[in-house]
Amino acid sequence: MADKEKADKKKQKKEAEKAAKLAKFQAKKQLEEQQKAAAAAADGQKQSKKKKAGKPEKPAGPAEYKWEHEPGQRKNTACPLPEAYEPRYVESAWYEWWESKGFFKPEYQQPDFTKPNPRGIFMMVIPPPNVTAGLHIGHALTSAIEDTLTRWHRMRGETTLWNPGCDHAGIATQVVVEKKLMRERGLTRHDLGREAFEQEIWRYRNEKGDRIYYQLRHLGCSCDWSRARFTMEPKMSRAVIEAFVRMHGMGLMYRANRLVNWSCTLRSAISDIEVEKKELTGRKALHVPGYEQPIEFGVLTHFAYPLADSDEKIVVATTRPETMLGDTAVAVHPEDPRYKHMHDRRIVHPFFPDREMRVVADSFVEREFGTGAVKITPAHDANDFECGIRNNLAFITVIGEDGRIADNCGEFSGLPRFDARQRVVDALKAKGLWIGEQDNPMVVPICSRSKDVIEPLIKPQWYVRCEGMAKRALDAVESGELQLIPEYHNRVWREWLSNCRDWCISRQLWWGHQVPAWLPLIDGKPAGGCDPNSGDSWLIGRNHDEAMAQARAKWPKEAAEGRLTLKQDPDVLDTWFSSQLFPFSVFDWPDQTLELSTFYPGTLLETGHDILFFWVARMVMAGLTLMDKLPFRYVYLHAIVRDSHGQKMSKSKGNVIDPMDVINGITLESLHAQLEDSNLDRREIDRARQCQKEDYPNGIPECGTDALRFALCAYSAQGRDINLDVLRVQGYRFFCNKMWQAVRYVLMCLGDSFQLPETRLPHRIGSSLDQWILSRLTYTVRAIDKGLEAYDFQSATTACYNFWLYDFCDVYLEYSKLALKDPEYDADLIRHTLYICCDTGLRLAHPFMPFITEELWQRLPRHPPTPLFSEPSLCVAEFPSIGEFHCYRKEHCETEVDQLIKIIKAVRSLRGEYQLTGRQRTRAILVTADSELAALVQREQKPLCSLSNCSIIECSSSRPTEACAMNTLNDRVELHLVLAGIVDLAKEAARLASRLDTLDKQVAKLREQLDAPGSASMPEAVRAANRDKLEKLLTERAKLAESAVVSGGSGGIKQLIRLSNSKSAYLLTEAAKCIANLLGNGQKITTVQVADKQTRDRLINCNNMPNGNAEFVATFDSSNPNDAIFDLIGLCHRLQPGVHCARDQWISLAISRLLPAVVAMATNSRHSSIGRCQFVDFARMLNGYLATRTFLVGESLSAADAAVASLLQQVSSDVAVTTLTEFGNVRRYLDLMKHREPLA
Repeated sequence: MADKEKADKKKQKKEAEKAAKLAKFQAKKQLEEQQKAAAAAADGQKQSKKKKAGKPEKPAGPAEYKWEHEPGQRKNTACPLPEAYEPRYVESAWYEWWESKGFFKPEYQQPDFTKPNPRGIFMMVIPPPNVTAGLHIGHALTSAIEDTLTRWHRMRGETTLWNPGCDHAGIATQVVVEKKLMRERGLTRHDLGREAFEQEIWRYRNEKGDRIYYQLRHLGCSCDWSRARFTMEPKMSRAVIEAFVRMHGMGLMYRANRLVNWSCTLRSAISDIEVEKKELTGRKALHVPGYEQPIEFGVLTHFAYPLADSDEKIVVATTRPETMLGDTAVAVHPEDPRYKHMHDRRIVHPFFPDREMRVVADSFVEREFGTGAVKITPAHDANDFECGIRNNLAFITVIGEDGRIADNCGEFSGLPRFDARQRVVDALKAKGLWIGEQDNPMVVPICSRSKDVIEPLIKPQWYVRCEGMAKRALDAVESGELQLIPEYHNRVWREWLSNCRDWCISRQLWWGHQVPAWLPLIDGKPAGGCDPNSGDSWLIGRNHDEAMAQARAKWPKEAAEGRLTLKQDPDVLDTWFSSQLFPFSVFDWPDQTLELSTFYPGTLLETGHDILFFWVARMVMAGLTLMDKLPFRYVYLHAIVRDSHGQKMSKSKGNVIDPMDVINGITLESLHAQLEDSNLDRREIDRARQCQKEDYPNGIPECGTDALRFALCAYSAQGRDINLDVLRVQGYRFFCNKMWQAVRYVLMCLGDSFQLPETRLPHRIGSSLDQWILSRLTYTVRAIDKGLEAYDFQSATTACYNFWLYDFCDVYLEYSKLALKDPEYDADLIRHTLYICCDTGLRLAHPFMPFITEELWQRLPRHPPTPLFSEPSLCVAEFPSIGEFHCYRKEHCETEVDQLIKIIKAVRSLRGEYQLTGRQRTRAILVTADSELAALVQREQKPLCSLSNCSIIECSSSRPTEACAMNTLNDRVELHLVLAGIVDLAKEAARLASRLDTLDKQVAKLREQLDAPGSASMPEAVRAANRDKLEKLLTERAKLAESAVVSGGSGGIKQLIRLSNSKSAYLLTEAAKCIANLLGNGQKITTVQVADKQTRDRLINCNNMPNGNAEFVATFDSSNPNDAIFDLIGLCHRLQPGVHCARDQWISLAISRLLPAVVAMATNSRHSSIGRCQFVDFARMLNGYLATRTFLVGESLSAADAAVASLLQQVSSDVAVTTLTEFGNVRRYLDLMKHREPLA
């Protein structure tokens, strides 16, 4: 009963506490609501007052350009600039005006472009994107780089043409349209027929092709759209047919029955680039189109073939058992002793006993693989095909175009190939010939378009002889006539073209350029009994009439009788065949047009390195063959864009980025909706949605075109891969805003009364900062020009970024705010310099960021149009030249101002750490013996103090005695910021101590998690996050300790030990001195002399404390002298050897205390098992000894080593400690020491 009453009382008490908390919470909430209402009312009153005062109300949301004018009319720049950079406002209207003015045409620079231009010609064709869908981020990279180069060359006054176009993408387009047709109307292409299906594709092309051109325009691509080409338009088709006919006449075309990459889903041969090689490490089930259940791959099946003349069997192994239906031999190595007696003996096929099969000796067999005997299926394997030719074997096709087993395979006929696989295995088991199976690493070839497994099939196809053409292309690079950039691609070029195989150009599709070959028929049968598989049987002509004329000449009688007809080859040509002609077909070749004679050969080809052979090499071969000229002189191969994790972008992974989504921004929900509208199946959509959720939990922020272009160019180091992080692109949007604010400020400074001087650059000499900014501008002009010249886009963008952000905005603009208010400075010269920096800086940035630079540049004052000054747009404005600026480069001035900037940044950093306001002006002292620096500081006192917000900055040869925050500029200069009277030192010390305690606890907790016994099972993502968090905590802790106020070197030891983690040798020595004094019972240790520069800033890393921990004991307890020993060892070890201080004395003192402690620990533990905690202390002492043993010499070292080794021997038999990590580390270290001589 009593227990029940207690329980009831306890329950009532809890309920009462709960009710009290609830009432308190409700009261607090009510108070907050009242305060919010009062604040809202007050804010409303303020707003009404502002409105009454006539202040305009700021518009809600981002600014938009809403000026009404005719399309193509120049944008109105009379309206004020928005307060912040808004991409949609900036990017509106400009492109339409550029295009309407014809700025992108070569005729704009030179109406008669056929006349020589002394500045040269720049011509480049766009790598034509596939018409299948919109552009992805890889296309955006290509566009950003190519447009940057095009605009740069145009601004340099060259006759410039960037020719756009779009590729018909045979297989990809047909697959997409077929899926669309089935999804929307439930029809196949065969239901429509070839002609109607082609019309469907044309409708799709008109829709998607326009979207691609819209995207390119949105990216700012300054192409000449009047010359845009589509590879299936009549003029381009004519060039393709002409190329085929001419190359056939040169003996470069032939028809042959060979093995091809066959896609059973597409019912077509495909090129090597459309084959994805999926690597398997062993057994794995893969989804294959047309099969409900996954198919198992990576399995090596062993079975036996019986020999016809004995009871012997020969065992073979295969990963494709179904192909044994087409086996015609078993191959062994000629030198393999196991099979020498079987050479040329007949084998019995278990399902086709009448088939002629034998054992053949062929050196391509690897004796070590499998059993050393290989089944040969010449009609379904590339190696077997060559073996079949060498050994005159039969070629039996057992798998049809649809992926089913052929009719000549008995009980297996009609089965899907992978269903037949299991049936064959079962039949072999029934005959007792199945031996077994095992996991086997393999590569499965997958069709990138249909995701079907490639089936090698023998098909009659048209081929291009490549050997001779490849030799010319190889020689062009070897001689330097053609330059690949970066140069390391020369090796790949050499490898490919030195072993260039003939090119299969036939595709069994309906969309593409139909092969211009006709088979003559007499009474519906091949004329003269010709073989359709032979190229000699076909007539090659530009059209039906031309082929018929050839047929009539051969069979005049049959033609006269009306019995002669022609049947055109239904196949189409590989897409790459038409793409290889693009550099000259865009100029209406084979006609000899003015454009062709002027712009061929082109200057540059820019594309991704992944199509170096499939497109670039073929363009070179085609150009040399058909034009007898290289199509271009330079090839720049950019990196491949991957996602932020380094993975290849794939629609099924959900990591493909549409550049429009980065430009305009997009929500996660809208990203998901795009997947639903794609051609992915449901399984791929679900996987892609999950990837999008992980990578873009908040969607993609709006970044704008300029930020995206600048980011892509900045990423373009000359490497092989780019791991694109969208957040970095967003960072460049912030950079755009920085430029925006800078120009707004300059426009405000210039005002309406600013008069442009007759010359662009000033002739008067201004202050050191005026000279400095012009020198930095000159450097930037040179760096960007040289970077673009060398295709080093990263260097060029870095130079542009650094000038605008660090030189102009951070320094010169801030300086101008002071100087324009001070009558001592030349205000007109400063305004002129501000104008020059903006005008030139915008010109330099325009190739990378065309929209924002045009918007801002159009608002700068400009001269009226004259023959000398006629620049309606930045597109056609003059690019800054180093010749114009070279006289303004003053490296000595840059060196001096750079010293001032370092001082300013150091002061700002310390002020930020102590959260000083702008009104709290401080005194700064530079401790240095550099008289030149002192003179510079004195001379530039006014701008230096203004930019660093100091009342005075003075130089001294000795440290100040008052409380200061200290930072080191270099090994000769210390900065002391006087805080006395500004910061409450006691309160600041308490704040630091409290924060350091908190950080210590957080660090200890994280380390405990990372070092816990079960941490191995922690997910790698969590472990990485913890490591990253720990690193940030340690960095913060070090900075916090560095910012502490130390007065005269005295203070609590606990604080000093913490502070010793800073980068100041002064604090290290002060902490060590205090501990040594305690250990020495008040013994006086020689202190560091203040003026001794050698003792400052000399640090080495210390990894000798337990567990490789570079941190030192954060607490000091005088009751535990062992802690003091280790503190002193750690602190002294961090001081550089050889400095003139008491370091050696302190070390000797610590060792004299350390060794007895080790002996005592070992003695006390000799006859009893040592607990883990005790042994950790013991191991810690040994580690301390190892950290200091280098300070011992001669006999002292040998004796100490012997003593410690003896102590280890005494405890090494203790099983409880031998598995400990600490013990193992010490033991291994000492084992190594046994083989070394004592240190001298």
